[in-house]
Amino acid sequence: MIRLLGIDPGLRFMGWGLIEVDGNRLRHVADGVIATVGTDSVPERLKALHAGLNRLFDAYAPAEAAVEETYVNRSGSSTLKLGYARGVALLAPALAGIAVAEYGAMEVKRAVVGTGAASKEQVEVMVRRLLPGADIKRADAADALAVAICHAHHRASRLRVAAGTRMA
Repeated sequence: MIRLLGIDPGLRFMGWGLIEVDGNRLRHVADGVIATVGTDSVPERLKALHAGLNRLFDAYAPAEAAVEETYVNRSGSSTLKLGYARGVALLAPALAGIAVAEYGAMEVKRAVVGTGAASKEQVEVMVRRLLPGADIKRADAADALAVAICHAHHRASRLRVAAGTRMA
């Protein structure tokens, strides 16, 4: 059994979702958001995101993390700020010795719903179906759980391929 942490980067709200994977079984462990104060400076907000992620690492001890890749907004400023948060989401687990993977939004949607064109609502419905009993309160957390599920699927595929190449 392995614990995987999915992260949906955001400067105001960073979604996170933790699942346990045992073979092909997925189990919801916890989810939520790390919220920052909008009036704080960007460095203070990044510091708060880093501290929040470190608290998650201490509390839940994930073995691996997965982060959703940034998409480009119409606003260059918004894209840059999202990039800052994504940098923290990538760096914090790496500094803690946790392996980090990255997945694009379409790849996450394909892994969870079956199509890269799925809506946010369809993703959330499937996350709830794949993780029965999960009481998800925020869309950011549902997105993070979807990233964790995507990582679980890709990780299982890589392990099967690796096992197949050893047997050949």
